[in-house]
Amino acid sequence: MTTLAPALRVPAARLTGLRARPGTLLALAFVTLVVVAAVAPGVLTDRSPTTIEFGNALAAPSWSHPFGTDEVGRDLLTRVIHGSRLSLGIGLGATALAMSIAILLGFTAALAGGIVDTAITRVLEVAFAFPALLLALLLIAIFGPSATTQVIAVGIGSAPGYARMVRGQVLNVRQAGYIEAAAALGHGRWTVVRRHLFPNAMRPLVAVVTLGVGQSIVWASSLAFLGLGIAPPNPEWGALLDAGRLYITTSWWLEILPGLVIVLFAISVTTLGRTLQRRLEGASR
Repeated sequence: MTTLAPALRVPAARLTGLRARPGTLLALAFVTLVVVAAVAPGVLTDRSPTTIEFGNALAAPSWSHPFGTDEVGRDLLTRVIHGSRLSLGIGLGATALAMSIAILLGFTAALAGGIVDTAITRVLEVAFAFPALLLALLLIAIFGPSATTQVIAVGIGSAPGYARMVRGQVLNVRQAGYIEAAAALGHGRWTVVRRHLFPNAMRPLVAVVTLGVGQSIVWASSLAFLGLGIAPPNPEWGALLDAGRLYITTSWWLEILPGLVIVLFAISVTTLGRTLQRRLEGASR
């Protein structure tokens, strides 16, 4: 009986991986579809997102218009497809900005130590306690709504959380034996940081960055829904939600379907991020 238990655990683990695999594949397929829509929308639709047909205004979903049409007859699916470029660009830009700030502050705090570490940590704690969405609203109110402002607002709002993670990861890796061995072999401080500390500290955070893209898109869409996003007629996902809320009682598809796309993308990116995180943790073990 004692020899059978280990043998039974391996197939069970494999079955668990197989059960998780279809969801991961579906998530990958949906994210790939959004990336294709962002890079080459003409592959998915030959319609223009700005073509107006007043005679076809507020048409319900059908075979010719799977997502229906808006208040001026524009095909909603086409606008969602073309809006992928703006939404994905804002999400990637905001995440890149947040991680750049986080790496600068996190590494500086962890490597400098002392008063510098204490000062940066206290600033991060205050910024982290301040609601990120409220900070983004403040920045947009000061500089005005635009795609660039959304990237800056969402990036700065999410940077403190990433910075705390970077600092903790650097402090953890800094105590590893191979870091001490590299220093003992005569490698310079910045050589050790560049070749050993930075790659090993950032590797576990790759999954966090993946999750951050979906979060940034949701935040940017929330700002656009409040009327603080890209001005119409640009087909950004959040702007579509903002325009559709005026007709939610009569034309539900204008609000529900773009919102469903945002939710599915966020879930898909989260699924891929968690899968990547498990693989990285397994590789490190």
